[in-house]
Amino acid sequence: MIQLPVKDPCDLCEGMAGREERWAIIEEGEHALTVINPWQFEVGQCCVITRRHVATLLDLSQPECVAIMVAAQRVAAALVKAYNPLGILTFQNNGVYSGQETPHFHFHVVPRQEGSDWGIGPPQLATFEGAGRRKGTSHDPSGDAQRRARVQASARQLAETADRIRANLQRSPS
Repeated sequence: MIQLPVKDPCDLCEGMAGREERWAIIEEGEHALTVINPWQFEVGQCCVITRRHVATLLDLSQPECVAIMVAAQRVAAALVKAYNPLGILTFQNNGVYSGQETPHFHFHVVPRQEGSDWGIGPPQLATFEGAGRRKGTSHDPSGDAQRRARVQASARQLAETADRIRANLQRSPS
């Protein structure tokens, strides 16, 4: 059985309810929202989250699955226009043993640049040259708190980043 992280109240539900001051929404849909991640390990790092409080990929309905992927594709295209990244990283964690920290489904969409400050996230992602760790070495969490403090963006920075990404979203045909 997948072991879930415990957070009460859920920080993503709190953000959707307007109780999180650093919340910056890029795009809203019936089943999903695209938001800025408050920890900008990469400038423009976003998450697509479900409106409904569900914990993992296994809990999603088919309409939620479709909405998540469509939103992820839209924001990835906007990130390419806004930041001209070298790559787009997408990932999603299910359970504490995969690195999930919040018990609410969220799908990361991250513009990758050379010399990033990537450090928290699935450790297996940082195994290629230039990503912060050599292949075969385990993740050392001792610097995670300092790294989080260094990359935590202000509400103003998050709003400006959301505006830039939003300005690069393709308009849906009417």
